[in-house]
Amino acid sequence: MLRHGVLRLGLSLACAGGLPLAAHALTAPQALELAAGDADERVAQLLQLAASDDARAQALIRALSDERVQVQHGQVLIVQGTEAVDAVSGAVVALGDEAEEAVVNNRLRGALDSALAGMDLLQGDAARQREAAAILQRGAFDDPTPAQLPLVERALSPEFSGRLDPAARESLLLAQAALHLASDDPAQRSAAAAKLAAVGQPIVKALLSQRLGAETDPVVQAALRQALSSVERALGTASVLGQVFTGFSLGSILLLAALGLAITYGLMGVINMAHGELIMIGAYATYLVQLAFRQYLPGAFDWYLLAALPLSFLASALVGAAMERSVIRFLYGRPLETLLATWGISLVLMQGVRSLFGAQNVGVENPSWMSGGITLLGSLTLPWNRIIIIGFAFAVLLAVALLIGKTRLGLFVRGVTQNRPIASCMGVNTARIDTYAFALGSGIAGLAGCALSQVGNVGPDLGQNYIVDSFMVVVLGGVGQLAGTVYAALGLGLLNKLLEGWAGAVLAKIAVLVFIIVFIQKRPQGIFALKGRQA
Repeated sequence: MLRHGVLRLGLSLACAGGLPLAAHALTAPQALELAAGDADERVAQLLQLAASDDARAQALIRALSDERVQVQHGQVLIVQGTEAVDAVSGAVVALGDEAEEAVVNNRLRGALDSALAGMDLLQGDAARQREAAAILQRGAFDDPTPAQLPLVERALSPEFSGRLDPAARESLLLAQAALHLASDDPAQRSAAAAKLAAVGQPIVKALLSQRLGAETDPVVQAALRQALSSVERALGTASVLGQVFTGFSLGSILLLAALGLAITYGLMGVINMAHGELIMIGAYATYLVQLAFRQYLPGAFDWYLLAALPLSFLASALVGAAMERSVIRFLYGRPLETLLATWGISLVLMQGVRSLFGAQNVGVENPSWMSGGITLLGSLTLPWNRIIIIGFAFAVLLAVALLIGKTRLGLFVRGVTQNRPIASCMGVNTARIDTYAFALGSGIAGLAGCALSQVGNVGPDLGQNYIVDSFMVVVLGGVGQLAGTVYAALGLGLLNKLLEGWAGAVLAKIAVLVFIIVFIQKRPQGIFALKGRQA
């Protein structure tokens, strides 16, 4: 059994790199230098061996990473359990008390990560290739040494480049340029600077600044300055575009939060201070659906959001309908009393959620298709969850506009809100329409909560963060005007984020509030005013 075990061990070590058995190019001095040399010698030898196709060298590197290498009488041994084999010859060796373990310090550990990434680069799937290439790129930028270049150039050689994932290849090209920037050849350094000029990433800016401080050649200095200027322009453009996208994303969230309020306040005249809690109920409904899918349908977890959307709408709509039938229907035409009553209801709802779920926030996980993002201009990443929420907000807006403007229910809602006595004389059940309209606005708030659960934690105070902004959007856009709600939400989101980058979050919020106060003083009817008989 021992003999067969040793045979299996020897074969596994020989094939450890996923490569065919090769000639024993690894020599005893090389193995000893890797296992017991000084720090510089070990790193240089490690990267040199990792760039070779020798199976025994790669097996030794993997064993060193796993801390299974020992040195005995100048002989380097790979240990597996109670057995050991010579790293060079593969012969079985008895371990003695004098065997010493090869020490792996932090510097060697970093070099081992790069070496293993280079060895695994051409053996894994696309995801593994991207991960390995990112490790090599990080090593080239953080601590560029000439010994790293063979690993990168081997993967970029015509023999292997056709098997590389495009994203992994791009990372390797950046690593190659960073390593060429540390070359002794001025022409190569200038060419590397020109190549890095097209990469607008903060890490490239830091690398170019560092090299510019150490560069003595005037020609290379000029190339580095030009590259640094180009990178700074790209970073500035990416920063502005990032702020615009973030503002647009915030505006879409405000639009979702304010759409329901545009119905309950804009069309019905009810100052619903519990609107934020209806958003919170939609978020918690999404959380419960996630828990149910995780426990009972784990294989379909990625699609839990499709089930959460109608359920979050229904949960908030039912709570809103109950509010309207029990309290609000007695307070129509008395806005200040509806404000006080709904504020009390909001406190009850918050405390009820705290009693059921606790005061701590709960996490809602994004489906896999909402994870990650699109990378633009090198340093600008647009998250998928934000992009999808923007699209979802406009889909809900379109559905609400069609419902209010094109359906029988929408006609009744508009008729009741414009002239209740005449609508009642025409046979419209105004009490039922009031309930339907309030439930609709509450259900849209639940959809907003479902969307908000995908960009942050869910807690009892979730709605409090959006209730004031939602009222500002509705008032600024014009009471009863969906188009005004859209313009106000997107405008406030963009304005808020652009001011944040210039003055900070607190001053930006104050500036937005002052702007709204001044605007309402000059134009009390908002951006879009009701006209003709509607007024």
